[in-house]
Amino acid sequence: MNDVDADIMAEPQLVALLHSAGFEQSVASAWAAAAPHLSGNWDRDVAAFSRYWSLGADLLARLPSKPARDRQAGDAGEAVKQQARAARYRFLGAHVGSLYARLTGDRTKFLRIETLAPAAAALVPGLVPTEKIVAAESALPQSAKDGHEIDQGILFNQILADEQSGRHLCHAMLLPRPESIEALARLERDGALDLGATKVTRRGKAVLLQLENPRFLNAEDDNTLAALEIGVDVCTLDPASGVAVLRGGHIPSGKYAGRRIFNAGINLTHLYHGRIPFLWYLRRDLGFVSKLTRGVAKTYVSPDEVSGDSTEKLWICAVEGFAIGGGCQILLAGDYTIAERSSYMTLPARKEGIIPGMANLRLARFVGDRIARQAVMYERRIDCDSPEGRLIVDELVEPGGMEAAIDHVVARLTGSGLVSAASNRRAFRVALEPFDLFRRYAAVYAREQAFCHFSPALIANLETYWNAQNRRI
Repeated sequence: MNDVDADIMAEPQLVALLHSAGFEQSVASAWAAAAPHLSGNWDRDVAAFSRYWSLGADLLARLPSKPARDRQAGDAGEAVKQQARAARYRFLGAHVGSLYARLTGDRTKFLRIETLAPAAAALVPGLVPTEKIVAAESALPQSAKDGHEIDQGILFNQILADEQSGRHLCHAMLLPRPESIEALARLERDGALDLGATKVTRRGKAVLLQLENPRFLNAEDDNTLAALEIGVDVCTLDPASGVAVLRGGHIPSGKYAGRRIFNAGINLTHLYHGRIPFLWYLRRDLGFVSKLTRGVAKTYVSPDEVSGDSTEKLWICAVEGFAIGGGCQILLAGDYTIAERSSYMTLPARKEGIIPGMANLRLARFVGDRIARQAVMYERRIDCDSPEGRLIVDELVEPGGMEAAIDHVVARLTGSGLVSAASNRRAFRVALEPFDLFRRYAAVYAREQAFCHFSPALIANLETYWNAQNRRI
């Protein structure tokens, strides 16, 4: 019943279902009868739909917590959420352009996703969960959440699907974070920058961004995301370097003690325990990862490669150990990949129960459709030193050879100047991944990832394949 394409229940069926879960006939009938009809008038529709969502929220609040619901209560809860979501689609289908314009002052203000969501909750009560509701659910394990954040996925699906609104939102997410300007000043002053989860250092004509989450083998989570994006902003905007290098830090103990690991993907332990909010995916892939591909935007001109502009820098990825999940996704966003000969790449999306970011958009360009589907849907491992791996990896090195390889590649990329680097990146993008193609993919991703993130299958997968219930946070 939590599928957006599920048939909307007829009123008698809905009332009977609610009544079987313990609701009085009059209460069930009153909510079913309150289902709003679009008038096309903003004020009237906001009032009618918000009242309907409020009544639905009251019904959900009267049910036991999700883990304590019996079958009837569980079915009733899912029916209430599905009916409310269908109403959200109707409302947004008629008003998404007006909603976005009101939130952004007719697109004169650039609001990031994490700011837009609570602003929409305040402007249209019930459309998406409030910060208080999200905070309450964030304290629960993933399996115990009611999935209120799915409504955020519906909101951003509709915003991104609307050409004007979606382009403006993508633009907003490519602007430098407010913290990045001060961080860049610190790098220019000190020559290095410690952001906690990432470190930035200069190395000749290159600037290096190093991921530091050693306890989780440099996995990404809600503790690393802001630092990664600020780091990308700083590296891209740094005037003293010609190229940027992304690398994983050293692992101090355990199986990989003393080794560098590039990236272990999403922190599955945090995911299982409810520590990854839904908006994390959109912030990551429209912010941090997108900036690797499209550069850092400017406020006064669109980042669209056809008629716009952005600040860009070539990105080298240095893979040691492995690039799992999100790590592999990053390689598809960069310009040049150096990898240890023994390293490998995977996109274990099926075992995780989620969509692997922008990999479904990009991977087939590298390895072809069949291998891409095998990697995403059938857990195919791609060794860097294999015919398929060489379609992603540009250069292989022996253990201990990464430092010299990075210096050599940087020297080659900068030796004859970098005047045309940004121009060539834009020329590739307009042919392979133009701005509107990315926006449309992001719209689908926002909706589908929301349902995946709260699917019971995700919990089952993490318990079966990751033993997540027995891992320490």
